[in-house]
Amino acid sequence: MISVDTLALEEKIGQMLCLGWQSDDSSGNDAFLNVNEQARRCVEELHAGGMILFARNVQAPGNPRPPVDTVQVRDMIAELQNLAKIPLFVAVDQEGGRVARFGAPFTAFPSAKVFGEANQWELAQKAAKCTAKELRAVGVNFNFAPVADINSNPANPVIGDRAFGDNVRVVTTMVISQLPGFYTGGVLSCVKHFPGHGDTDLDSHLALPMLTHSRKKMDKRELQPFKSAIELRVPAIMTAHILFPALDDTGVPATLSKPILTDLLRGELGFRGLIVTDCLQMKAVADTWGTARAAVMAAKAGADILLVCHTWERQKETFDALLAAVRSGELSEAQVNDSVRRILRAKANLPTGDGPPLSVIGSPAHVSVARQVCEAAGVPFLEPVVAPTLGESAL
Repeated sequence: MISVDTLALEEKIGQMLCLGWQSDDSSGNDAFLNVNEQARRCVEELHAGGMILFARNVQAPGNPRPPVDTVQVRDMIAELQNLAKIPLFVAVDQEGGRVARFGAPFTAFPSAKVFGEANQWELAQKAAKCTAKELRAVGVNFNFAPVADINSNPANPVIGDRAFGDNVRVVTTMVISQLPGFYTGGVLSCVKHFPGHGDTDLDSHLALPMLTHSRKKMDKRELQPFKSAIELRVPAIMTAHILFPALDDTGVPATLSKPILTDLLRGELGFRGLIVTDCLQMKAVADTWGTARAAVMAAKAGADILLVCHTWERQKETFDALLAAVRSGELSEAQVNDSVRRILRAKANLPTGDGPPLSVIGSPAHVSVARQVCEAAGVPFLEPVVAPTLGESAL
């Protein structure tokens, strides 16, 4: 395992960043389906510890989109890893349902809501293992799933069927069932969005929501799935860009709140894994504090991994702001070292060697699990469209 003591300050700051990349130009072409200039600069200049993939990075535009070229994606991720001094976290949001960055030929598992309606923990665990094996086959090692929010507000514009339901027991059971599945499949999991995004009526991508519940009510509902996940030693928890006055009355969202991240999550709940922010380019924080300033505030609050998913300008500003904050003494280098130790420890525990063969992607066994979930929930199962695997015949 690499020691934090051997790293320059710039490398330590880079390890705390998880960055995404966009197209080389605005023409809408598929130039982002490779390691382009932005991606290279993120790894080489900013020393990024992680890179996050979106559909834009793995599937060419089109209506319908053409199948994912699994060989191309595997080779692209390998190229990224070869640029890095320290192995990268390669992350994705592959929840299932409408939030699944990898489309066909990857197995199309239904939404979390369908899993909740099926309410069979064995199937939830099998599906998580299948998803993990398919991701690891192309080199992804970090999945920002499962969603641990309680969908208690029908007007919620962003969670909805991404949650396992509105019943605390069912949501908790499904969350803790999926964690061992992701682990045995070979990827890190990350429950989200702490301390709970289910009862809001605003989308934090677009605005800053507020949840006015009492602490007592949150203990009985929102916090329950997270507490159970922590007991199972979930490797990572993602924060919510939401105001929780009962937990912190200073007017900052959970992502930027030391009382929530350090005092509650680390101290009271005993979480020892990675605290990951939701993307700091989301309007809930970017419009008020700015991405770079929010990153410094989040790091001071206790976050380990800071997501800046889109533009090079914000990524470079964020790196520079964090570096300046440490050099000025605003952000303690000792705290940075603690975060980097957690990051390096998690990386050291990732599976080594080649992942599963590409043939596991969309395999009949995996599709069968998806079918069983739908049947158990009493919802229609859409048979996958059989398409040629792009790139495989060229090998």
